[in-house]
Amino acid sequence: MPDPLFLDLVELFLASVYFIFGAMIGSFLNVCIHRMPLEQSLSHPPSHCPKCGYSIPWYFNIPILAWIRLRGRCGNCAEPISIRYPAVELLTGIAFAAAWLAFRPDALHAAILCLLLAGFIVATFIDFDYQIIPDEITIGGMGAGLACSLIAPQLHATDSRLTALSQSLIGLAVGFGLVYIVVRAGKAAFGKQTFEVEDERLTFTEEALVFSDGAMPYEEIFYRKSDTITLQARQVELVDRCYFNTSVTLTMEKLTIGAQSFDPENIRHLEVATDEVVIPREAMGFGDVKFMGAIGAFLGWSATVFSLMASAIIGSVVGITMMLLKKEEWAGRLPYGPYIALAAVIWIFGGDQLWEAWWKSVNPPPP
Repeated sequence: MPDPLFLDLVELFLASVYFIFGAMIGSFLNVCIHRMPLEQSLSHPPSHCPKCGYSIPWYFNIPILAWIRLRGRCGNCAEPISIRYPAVELLTGIAFAAAWLAFRPDALHAAILCLLLAGFIVATFIDFDYQIIPDEITIGGMGAGLACSLIAPQLHATDSRLTALSQSLIGLAVGFGLVYIVVRAGKAAFGKQTFEVEDERLTFTEEALVFSDGAMPYEEIFYRKSDTITLQARQVELVDRCYFNTSVTLTMEKLTIGAQSFDPENIRHLEVATDEVVIPREAMGFGDVKFMGAIGAFLGWSATVFSLMASAIIGSVVGITMMLLKKEEWAGRLPYGPYIALAAVIWIFGGDQLWEAWWKSVNPPPP
């Protein structure tokens, strides 16, 4: 019989391997986080300093250690390097090691969950920066979840590949459909906020919508590309023309006055006389719908229900905390995707047991 100390050393060694491999993958995830929202290639050009263009050699690209060695600065121009880079590498390493420790000795199960956790990390940081989750993560995640369910049916606690595939399809449908219903219902109930501004003249500057008693920065209005300011104007003044009794809509990419469309970047002055303006207000977007579909494809329908419930609780805790810290505006800027990702991580590392306990309490077995 093997010595228990030897077995502990083997497990520690394997956990260390997963951590090191995870940190290496984390270095690639940093590339994904930076380039995917900009629709840039993930392979070309190689890693380089965005300030001076210095191509980073391998010995300055060692995860975590290189950042410490360089004291958080470029090795060529000394431009500061964000602490996010080693943080993502450290977080990915910890996530991979945790996946192995939680699901050992099933290396295939652990490896697939490492893939899912890597997707969560990329989605979270991109959502924080851009309030979007790229289709490569969401739609790609749906396909990957179906494929992984065929490869590793143990993801759905079964030995049957057909059963696992059906559970994956049900999870995808429930995750996508459930959150879609929530988004549509929420948008119908809370998707916009109407401001009564009788006899008001609104000025749209480069950075904010200006009222007579204050300003609302665009960054607090436009979270997503679909967000739109709408109003019915008595008068619209541009630099070279005026309009009367017409509708006005403004998104990040287009200004529409009546039947005419303009690029907002080319509008130097816009002033509007109106009695009412409708500002977008949205907690979840369609990216979150697809994101939950991907989670369902990997983890099944019960994981999506749990994630939706748990993310609402997490969001409430964050909101209350921000209120207590008098930082309500921060809570309003936080996207919902990271809450969903954190809830799914809780599911992976024990939330399924909480779900089973709750399910048994509301559906006790017959005596």
